[in-house]
Amino acid sequence: MLRKIRITLAILFWTGITLLFLDFTGTAQQYLSWMAKVQFLPAVLALNVAVVVGLIVLTLLVGRIYCSVICPMGVMQDFIAWVSKRRIFRKNKKAKLASKYSYSPTRRILRALVLLAFLILMTAGLNSIAILIAPYSAYGRIATNLMQPVYLWANNGLAAIAEHYDSYAFYTVDVWMRSAISLGIAVGTLVIVGILAWRGGRTYCNTICPVGTILGYISHFSIHGPVFDEEKCNGCRLCERNCKASCINVKDHHVDMTRCVSCGNCMSLCPQGAMKFGNRLSKFSSKSNITSATSQVNEERRAFVKGLALAATAASVDAVAKTVDGGLAAIEDKAIPERKTRLTPPGSLSVKHFSQHCTACQLCIAACPNQVLRPSDDLEHLMQPVMQYERGYCRPECNRCSQVCPTGAIRPITIEEKTAQQIGHAVWVKDNCLCVTEGISCGHCASHCPTGAIEMVPLNENEEIWVPAVNESACIGCGACENLCPARPFSAIYVEGYETHREV
Repeated sequence: MLRKIRITLAILFWTGITLLFLDFTGTAQQYLSWMAKVQFLPAVLALNVAVVVGLIVLTLLVGRIYCSVICPMGVMQDFIAWVSKRRIFRKNKKAKLASKYSYSPTRRILRALVLLAFLILMTAGLNSIAILIAPYSAYGRIATNLMQPVYLWANNGLAAIAEHYDSYAFYTVDVWMRSAISLGIAVGTLVIVGILAWRGGRTYCNTICPVGTILGYISHFSIHGPVFDEEKCNGCRLCERNCKASCINVKDHHVDMTRCVSCGNCMSLCPQGAMKFGNRLSKFSSKSNITSATSQVNEERRAFVKGLALAATAASVDAVAKTVDGGLAAIEDKAIPERKTRLTPPGSLSVKHFSQHCTACQLCIAACPNQVLRPSDDLEHLMQPVMQYERGYCRPECNRCSQVCPTGAIRPITIEEKTAQQIGHAVWVKDNCLCVTEGISCGHCASHCPTGAIEMVPLNENEEIWVPAVNESACIGCGACENLCPARPFSAIYVEGYETHREV
């Protein structure tokens, strides 16, 4: 019964989180964004104490149920392992012992080193490297780069069919590759994690995943979990051979709770009823089990439990000083405008704050209806969202990215607050302007500026040529001027970012 409840909840969570990355209408984000905010690492970076404490308490009560229900990467691995297991059973229908799993000792040192490296990188502000193995973010990149295009193509197919029957229940949307590097990393992650899950079940969770390691250290002290009734156990090893975490040692009647994800498979398969979910210190637990579990607690493991506190404060630790040239970009003789300071979304406060808190899950990219956000190819901010205005601009009436961000990298802001935030300012490039090069009357940038920060002024005394002039104190950096400028191939006006956002 417990296993069925766990599977039902896992399917609901996985479906909801996946829809967050697939939906382009904003409906899923409106109702399901909380599912992203209860993920462990995003909650830590957002300093969401209630969620972090809640997950720790949950782990202390029932073990690593988070990894089997809430974490989308964990649920995806379970599905892959289930398919692999069904394939084996089809080949050998006579015995359930056909499963390829078996007990293996935990790789304590490897797990500790990976976690230590992850915490050091996060503390030093090198998120772009650390986030490669973060489970929620890795799944988000898979969903955004691989699943969402398929979802959009299916939507466009339905839209074409509906239009044929004079129905407009669906509408077409653009499908485009935002970043080749991000796509390649998503494919690589899916292949590696998929192979590990196909061959060894929860190998990624119990060897590489930093969240799994942290929760594993906490789960070692969990009150409830799978326990043996030694009087009923006949040593058939059915539970051991079907444990995808490889954490059940039938010989010693011991379950390694640092790796157990509380999936319930062992209990549902035991024909003798010798495996039960109960108090680990109850009468069903033998003295040898308690002794074995206690002996594994060493100074090394206790030290890494303290790593949780380090992870909780990593978001607030200053990174290595970044020297980014802000201010006005040079406009003399500049044929190709290049931003000296990257643009970060309204609500992100500053480039430093955004870089330190963003895990590149790309949920904001998937949710952006204006196609402004895309993964960065810059190694320092690899796969973190960057704003570009070639395909659209940041409309003042949209605040969707700030509503879905689970880490606090983009703080929730209202429409009124957004229109008062300056993320950058427009810079006019004389050499590209059609008013100068072609001698025509354009004014697109001024007529489409939502804040009235651009006005047309005479270039010289005879007032024959009028060119845009930017009032930086009124410009919010939305990019409408850059996006709508008719100059090709390069816009005659572009937005230069601010290192720290300002108020109008």
